[in-house]
Amino acid sequence: MTTANVNGITIGYDDEGTGDDVLVLVHGHPFDRSMWRPQVEHFTAAGWRVIAADLRGYGETTVVPGITTLDVFAHDIAGLLDHLGVEKFVLAGLSMGGQIVMECARTFPERLRGLVLADTFAQAETPQGRKNRNDMADRLLREGMSGYATEVLWKMVAPHNTAAGEHVANMMHNASPEGAAAALRGRAERPDYTATLEAITVPTLVVVGSDDEYTPVKDAEYMHERVPGSTLVVVDGAAHMPNLERPEVFNKAVAELLAQA
Repeated sequence: MTTANVNGITIGYDDEGTGDDVLVLVHGHPFDRSMWRPQVEHFTAAGWRVIAADLRGYGETTVVPGITTLDVFAHDIAGLLDHLGVEKFVLAGLSMGGQIVMECARTFPERLRGLVLADTFAQAETPQGRKNRNDMADRLLREGMSGYATEVLWKMVAPHNTAAGEHVANMMHNASPEGAAAALRGRAERPDYTATLEAITVPTLVVVGSDDEYTPVKDAEYMHERVPGSTLVVVDGAAHMPNLERPEVFNKAVAELLAQA
């Protein structure tokens, strides 16, 4: 296990490949960096240095109970990359990871060479959404992850994607309830990133599974319409995890983005 002490926590991460072309991958909730294994292997082989870290509260990174807002995640990423001596990079995130990417674009746009926004959405949470996230956080602390993980598995991945489903189920069942709850409470307070999207000046890919119920195609279209010059790719037959469900299609779209960055 490779770790770094950053911002008062210990971060577990993978750092594979060498060179100045750096791709940073940000996982979603309630997952860990292993969700990016197909991309780490593919883009390392293609000559990129690829960094994938566990967010605070997940995987091998320190669990901090309470509330973890998106700006805290963003500063952890910046701190890890400072530790690794990486100044500029392409940044990709899925779901909550995509919202963290947008926070990074708001906070330190000068460090970004390109962006991938996968199965995510930019708008602020609604009052009902805030209640739902906080209620779910309470439930995870009360019951643990297993009931939730079983309920949502086949919304995370399309039912025919059984291998991806097994991987996703393992990540969710193994997630820390305290870490997941803290992230849910933080996401309930997230800002509207529409103005951030309109200010993006680097090559940007917006990608979404055709069957994603959590962040439907219309959410991807909203972002695509607001990021100048962005590309939209809809991955047929995938739900919320197209990078695992159809990695060859996902990787091709990201490779085309990297060629521009």
